[in-house]
Amino acid sequence: MWIVFGFISIAFHIFLIFSGLVPNLISRPLHLALILPWIFLYNQNTNLHLIINITIVLVGIFSCLYIAIFSNELMDQYGFIENKFQLVISLILIFIVLEAARRSVGWPLPTVSFLAILYGVFGNYVPGEFGHPGLPINSFFGTLTIAEGGLWGPLTGVSVSIVSIFVIFGSFLNSGEAGSGFMNIATAFAGKLRGGAAKVSVISSALFGSISGSASANVASTGMVTLPAMIKLNYPKRLAAAVEAVASSGGQIMPPLMGAGAFVMVELTGVPYDKIIIAALLPALLFFFTVWVGINFYCRIYNLKPIESHNLPNIRIVFITSLFFLIPFFILLLLMYLGFTPQYAASISILSAFLLLFFNIGDFFNFKLGINRFYEACISSGKQISLIGSIIICASIIIGVLSLTGLGVKLTSLIISLSGNSIWPALILTGLACLLLGMEVPTTAAYVICVSVAGPALVDMGLELLQVHLFVFWFALLSTITPPVCGTVFIASGMVSENWLKVSITSMSLGIGLYFIPLAMIANDEIIKLDTESLYAIIAFVKVAISLVMLSYALITKSLIFFRLLAFGLGMVLMFV
Repeated sequence: MWIVFGFISIAFHIFLIFSGLVPNLISRPLHLALILPWIFLYNQNTNLHLIINITIVLVGIFSCLYIAIFSNELMDQYGFIENKFQLVISLILIFIVLEAARRSVGWPLPTVSFLAILYGVFGNYVPGEFGHPGLPINSFFGTLTIAEGGLWGPLTGVSVSIVSIFVIFGSFLNSGEAGSGFMNIATAFAGKLRGGAAKVSVISSALFGSISGSASANVASTGMVTLPAMIKLNYPKRLAAAVEAVASSGGQIMPPLMGAGAFVMVELTGVPYDKIIIAALLPALLFFFTVWVGINFYCRIYNLKPIESHNLPNIRIVFITSLFFLIPFFILLLLMYLGFTPQYAASISILSAFLLLFFNIGDFFNFKLGINRFYEACISSGKQISLIGSIIICASIIIGVLSLTGLGVKLTSLIISLSGNSIWPALILTGLACLLLGMEVPTTAAYVICVSVAGPALVDMGLELLQVHLFVFWFALLSTITPPVCGTVFIASGMVSENWLKVSITSMSLGIGLYFIPLAMIANDEIIKLDTESLYAIIAFVKVAISLVMLSYALITKSLIFFRLLAFGLGMVLMFV
């Protein structure tokens, strides 16, 4: 039965890629309907709980089907609930989404979402500018549940169209020889380097993220392979998930493509594309260098030593098994470079990964083994899609409330106005504004909004145009690893079944460069002038790199507090003086 459910989920999400434009109020509720059986029924044994869970699933699926079937009529209501039946459907959906998230990742995320709902309902009683005039109940819950302003918003769209398809891709890779192939590569590196498996994750995420432009897709694809590899090498779950979350977030700042950011920046600044990617190169390398250093410090804490030489895989086996991984990934990257969408490229790559399930290093072709691997991939896909989807849909409630109440914009406007005419307060407050906007909208949108508001003021204060845009773009990424809406952390923690708050804390220490490198680009503006002032750019690169090592040492290691404070102080002085 679960093999069939998994296959239906796979077929549905691949169908969406090739079927053309399916309305969001059809595809996204059906996505949730496919998630519910896995969350509430998979591995359920006791009869009493089973009856309750079956009831929840049936009611939830009915509610999702209602939204999908009557999507045209609901769209004409513009997010306003017209009768009590629709209000009941709305409340049922919110309850089920909160409960699904609780069963997936525990209490923190659904608690934050519930508090957001309370603010939306009772925020008119909050005194001062942080309150809101009040929202009609029918309009508030309607926008969250029968329109695209909450449960079915853009973040859920990412889960439906990008994350799910890459989860399927990863499941097919892991079910065949590709999983062992990547494990062999990681093991070969780990035999020579401290924390080699994590560093393989950093490299692959940097390369893949640069092309995909989606941190969520990055985690879902490379994470399906790298996370099991790290867990098998005895990495703590929080560290493994943090490495993948941070590295995947950094892919969007890594040239040559930088996701969509580089092309948007060309339009907004008028700076040629080649100059933008050259300017972005050294800061991006600094980010991954800092993650690399942080991994080394964590490896010392957890005593993750290199693997003994007699346990390293044979080079021939590494090469052959790596082909099972490299062939689908080569197809994926080739199609993306040729201009196809990541979803389409992933779908074709899934086909190649499916065919490779029938081949293995032992007896070359084995049909029965391939069918068994396919069954395994179906179950794995269904479980992973449901786990990640339940997290993302719950987080969409927070985003919806921020948008409906205007709280995000209020906080952003307040932060900008408080800066006055002082450049450093303005920069720090702009960074905070980017963080807040990043919780509400995708990275590129947060960058566009914030640079439109704060950009002219920062340029008037004497900063260069490209400098300002790179600064804002970097800080727009903060929300990917910073609570409460840390998308990559939610996904990575769900994939290893770890508490997302623990993963987020570790992610922020590993991703310390994401917080300080944008500031370093202002204090050391030569670092973005590699094409015109190469020598000074390299000197600035080395200077900032040393300071980031000191900051990582202070934040991660267990040394005496005196030495850590000293290192932090010296690092700050070296970076900004």
